[in-house]
Amino acid sequence: MDPLILAIDRWLHVLAGITWIGLLYYFNFVQVPGLAAAKADGTAAGITKHIAPRALLWFRWAAVATWLTGAAYLLLGHGTGEMNGVARAFMLQGSAAPIGVGAWLGTIMLFNVWALIWPNQKKVLGLVEASDEEKVKGARVALLASRTNTMLSIPMLFFMITGSPAHGGGLF
Repeated sequence: MDPLILAIDRWLHVLAGITWIGLLYYFNFVQVPGLAAAKADGTAAGITKHIAPRALLWFRWAAVATWLTGAAYLLLGHGTGEMNGVARAFMLQGSAAPIGVGAWLGTIMLFNVWALIWPNQKKVLGLVEASDEEKVKGARVALLASRTNTMLSIPMLFFMITGSPAHGGGLF
């Protein structure tokens, strides 16, 4: 594989991943507690109307970009020169097993973004019709999925970095 293509894909994967995980941490450590304080003083409307929808747009598409560039990276051999690293990684085989664990965690996190967080945030933010009860339930589901992703991001990053020689890892 052309090393330039692999380098560009890896760079895009890292850039998209920083965006995705950065926003994940922003939501969990900044926006959620900040929104609670903003609700108390009546200033939450600006956050929920202007900031949250834009941040969620970047969040969900950064998740897709991260996953797609990561899959391409595995397909291109993730710096090992071995073709079809996707199958070996997702089957947790051989030297691709550690990065495969990271890929599986990233896949679970992508699912959480698109199947749990985004559909429920649309209800909470009033982007789709929902009763008050549905909004409360949706907020809880989105929060739990987001917190799950925050916890999964730690081992995911560990396995992505240590499982790939191109990331300076290859410790396994």
